[in-house]
Amino acid sequence: MISYLEFEKPVAELEQRIAELRAAAEGDDVDISNELQRLELKSSALLTSTYETLTPWQKTQVARHPSRPHFRDYVEYAFDEFVPLGGDRSYGEDEAILGGFAKLDGRKVVLIGHEKGNDTASRLRHNFGMGKPEGYRKAIRLMELAGRFDLPVVTLVDTSGAFPGVEAEERGQAEAIARSTEACLALPVPMVAAIVGEGGSGGAVALASAERVLMMEHAVYSVISPEGCASILWRTAEKAPDAAEAMKVTAQDLEGLGVIDRIVAEPVGGAHRDPRAAATSLGDAIAEELDKLGRHSADEHKRMREERFLRIAG
Repeated sequence: MISYLEFEKPVAELEQRIAELRAAAEGDDVDISNELQRLELKSSALLTSTYETLTPWQKTQVARHPSRPHFRDYVEYAFDEFVPLGGDRSYGEDEAILGGFAKLDGRKVVLIGHEKGNDTASRLRHNFGMGKPEGYRKAIRLMELAGRFDLPVVTLVDTSGAFPGVEAEERGQAEAIARSTEACLALPVPMVAAIVGEGGSGGAVALASAERVLMMEHAVYSVISPEGCASILWRTAEKAPDAAEAMKVTAQDLEGLGVIDRIVAEPVGGAHRDPRAAATSLGDAIAEELDKLGRHSADEHKRMREERFLRIAG
């Protein structure tokens, strides 16, 4: 069952009417196929027009949709033979950041990403995708393995930010994030990062410092959440829609600014309406980028990343 966002209410009303008509027509001799077709066309057109004109704040809501596909969904629909690897060999396992070996279109890769979970129990287990130091140190370990075995690295970023708890700070959160970012930049193999939902702050950059950065059509990527920005600038989170507009958080804005390299189209109505199609599109896009990057040497990969981020800063 689809969970509707506030701005989708007109679509929800039409789709509810369609469902009611279908239910009423069961076992009835009255032919309502023409009326159903009319309503379905109207609903499809309304959904398309709604998603073509989303504001940055509405895109933020779509990026956070509870049914949006997460890491495990992309593994199921876009990758093969995933072998998870756990632990940072120092403190413990962090299920907010998952990773391991996988195959993409027949190519062996090291796959790393945030997992938010899809229900209350799994969201708690995965800490809502907010990585702790041990999660980023696990990512570093997997990147080092990728370099050792000459395997490209693919990361799927979807986090509101790294976990801000006291225990994470005690275990060196800032240092772990910095070293994870450093490990990305120093990789001797190709790296493609994809922002699939939220890309929040250093917790996202630590897995996204690649030579090619992709974003799903309705994903967002920012240094702070719109609510956090609004609380600082206006002293109220109610100004979050204004903050989202000013911050240029959308894939379309960031492509124009040169922060990301490619936008991956989502199914009409967002990735949550057809996770399999969304994952397939992303998998195809990542495979294309890896094909392009495979022609470069280790030094060239490092130089490409360095030039990329200096260009953004410059």
